[in-house]
Amino acid sequence: MAKEGAQRAEETEQMIEKEGSKEAAEGSAAGSLRAGDTKEMRAVVLSAFGGLNKLRVSKKAMPEPQEGELKIRVKACGLNFIDLMVRQGNIDNPPKTPLVPGFECSGIVEALGDSVKGFEIGDRVMAFVNYNAWAEVVCTPVEFVYKIPDDMSYSEAAAFPMNFVTAYMMLFEVANLREGMSVLVHSAGGGVGQAVAQLCSTIPNVTVFGTASSFKHEAIKDSVTHLFDRNADYVQEVKRISADGVDIVLDCLCGENTGKGLSLLKPLGTYILYGSSNMVTGETKSFFSFAKSWWQVEKVNPIKLYEENKVIAGFSLLNLLFKQNRGGLIKGVMDKLLNLYNNKKIKPVVDSLWALEEVKEAMQRIHDRGNIGKLMLDVEKAPTPLVS
Repeated sequence: MAKEGAQRAEETEQMIEKEGSKEAAEGSAAGSLRAGDTKEMRAVVLSAFGGLNKLRVSKKAMPEPQEGELKIRVKACGLNFIDLMVRQGNIDNPPKTPLVPGFECSGIVEALGDSVKGFEIGDRVMAFVNYNAWAEVVCTPVEFVYKIPDDMSYSEAAAFPMNFVTAYMMLFEVANLREGMSVLVHSAGGGVGQAVAQLCSTIPNVTVFGTASSFKHEAIKDSVTHLFDRNADYVQEVKRISADGVDIVLDCLCGENTGKGLSLLKPLGTYILYGSSNMVTGETKSFFSFAKSWWQVEKVNPIKLYEENKVIAGFSLLNLLFKQNRGGLIKGVMDKLLNLYNNKKIKPVVDSLWALEEVKEAMQRIHDRGNIGKLMLDVEKAPTPLVS
């Protein structure tokens, strides 16, 4: 299934690149013509929190840029596990529904709000969006927008911001990754997991321990040093190889893995929680699963941390961007990441591309942990016909 998805992704990606080059060459005239054709756009709408049946593609009024904003004609949007949690209402202070999900996209600048500098109509860009990304057109503040390198496709660009910024911030800003250190990352086959593995490879002699579903092992075995089945006793496996444990644990699972991760830390090691996918067990929010996962979380004793010389931290990129106003910090990180990309040190892994109308199937693939790398919504892609 992953192989078929990769083939489909490659074909669709070529189509996006071909169309994107044509539009970039035509510049603002083509964009203005499209904008004048209609004041409506297609968007994925979440009508209420719950299961997949709460998602639909609908017509919505097209947004126009306010002061300091860019209007972007979207080509591709990223899907992340946080989007499943949003759909279920499984996050703190969720926004009111109906809403358009999605936090990152790529596309072409179609209009500039007042006081916007550094961009022109026709620029190829990728952006963070505080919701509303899964649509044909989005508007977002200029501080969250970045130009796409010439050889980066739209699908790669939409797969880049969330995964690589998250991985970079955790490794280098929070945990201070250095030569000779060791890292344990869960969901090593996912978008963040693959970004972590690639960034670790830019530092000499870093050992990467990864957990992933067994069917992904063949595809990702070369990206990590030691790979374990996600259902195996990885604590004993890690200690068998490294008796002292690891320097950094990156945990997107939470629940019982919190205590396991802390137990694996070397002195002066850092444990970072950046997700809680163990709390998503079914299609809709389960208070039983949430309570069970929360109950399994290790109760952290500050005195024990002091005695064992261990660091525990949390990281949320979306909160850093949209609640804590650290857009300038993220801009600096993006500059470093784009330099690594241009030097061919890192490259986004795209699992597959889906039409907006196929968002339910795409979300199910993430829920089933079937993806290797990032799933994308291709705004221009037609739904794949069902074959009997």
